[in-house]
This record gives sequence, structure tokens and C-alpha cells, in this order.
Amino acid sequence: MPKKKLEALIDGDILIHRVAAAVEVPWQWEDDVWTLHADARMAQHLLDVEVAGIREKLGGKSVAVTVCLSSPNNWRNDVLPSYKSNRKGQRKPMVLRDLRAYVANTYDVAVMPRLEADDVMGILATGPKSTNRVIVTIDKDLRTVPGRHFNPDQDSEIRTVTADEADHFHMMQTLCGDATDGYAGCPGVGPKRAEGILNGGSSWSAVVAAFEKAGLSEFEAIVQARVSRILRHGDFNPKTSEVRLWEPKADPALF
Repeated sequence: MPKKKLEALIDGDILIHRVAAAVEVPWQWEDDVWTLHADARMAQHLLDVEVAGIREKLGGKSVAVTVCLSSPNNWRNDVLPSYKSNRKGQRKPMVLRDLRAYVANTYDVAVMPRLEADDVMGILATGPKSTNRVIVTIDKDLRTVPGRHFNPDQDSEIRTVTADEADHFHMMQTLCGDATDGYAGCPGVGPKRAEGILNGGSSWSAVVAAFEKAGLSEFEAIVQARVSRILRHGDFNPKTSEVRLWEPKADPALF
């Protein structure tokens, strides 16, 4: 029986943003006059080189590539309206939109309504056809997803995140929050304290106790847990675009 072709699920949001930012060049025309330039064709070439490099690290031309992208609408804003609100008003790289269109016309792309690229990768990497798929991203948030992972900036080989490790990191994210994504976690709790609270496990009761000690309710802990958890297979209904929100009682492994 022929071996299944490896499929790289690439975090397209990060890749496109990094490349689009990399080709911006400041130019001084006069003493006090500066402009910013970006070559869209150069961005396309650089992105192709990046994708080719990922394929080479994972096994060469036989590796299939699916670039995962975010939908314009984000279900997490319905759970926590302030989610990623800290990014509003920030300038985006000039060729970002053109480069995204190039990717959509050049590569196999996966986009799902209301979902972030993280969620798309999480769902595809945990579904019935996931045995030959690997998540490719530099984003630590994907560690809340069990399966095979590859960080092109750090890893020399594919690593596996177990279900227990994914659940533990989910509780870590719930406690610590993520300033980049605009959710606070539990006040006063950083990674070191969070590890002490969890003691290597994924106890929801320990998480709730920490939130209550900080003067917050279990519901507020659940909100943080919902936005910090990347979706997995079964958490999204493609026919209705509905997301199954995480509930602690539905996840007995966390007790």
C-alpha cells in the first residue's frame, strides 16, 4: 500500500504578514522627505521561496501544501468583544491584500467562515484524515491542538503534541492570557505561577480557584478558556457556521 503524502497545513496569516512586512523599504528623497516602498512581485517571489523551504524541510516536492487563512469575521469577538481589539488602528503592510490574493490564486487554500487560520489548522489536523497532516506555524497558540507540529524557525524535525500536553497548555493559556491577542487571563498569573497552579496537569478546579482568588467568577474563567482554545474537529458546523463553545463539563480529562 503506497505511503500517504504528507500535507503541510501552513499558517498563512503569519506567513503573508511576515513576507509583506519584509519587502517594505524606507526611502529618503530629501532631508525631510521619506516614503515607504514595497515591491509586490518581490513579495510573491519571497513567499514562494518560504513555502519551498518549508516543503524541503519536511521532505521535498512530494509534500502537499495547504495554506490556511482567516475569515474576515471572528467568532471569538462574540465571546469576548475586546479580543484582538488592541490591533485596531495598526497599519498593515502595504502589499498584504495583494499578497493574500496571490496566495489564493496560486496555492491550495483553506478558509472557513468565522474562523481564524489557527482554527482551520486545528480542525484539519484533528479530523479523520489527519494522520498525514502537520501544522506548520511559529505561533505557540497551536500547542493547544494535539497532533504533529513543525515550527520552521526552530524545529529540525516534526514533533508530536499529545492530547494531555495540548489540554495542559490550554489551561496555561487560560491562566496566563495573551496580550498579543487581547485576552487577559487571570490577573497576576504568569507562566511560572500558572505551572505551580496546574502542577503539570490540567485541573479545571485549580484554574477556577485561581480566578476566584483574584476576585473573578468561574464564568470569567470560561470566557478566557473559550477564546484561548484552538478549535478541533467536531467544534465547527460548516453547514451552519456555528462553533461549539468549550465547556469544562464536556471535557472530563480536565478534572
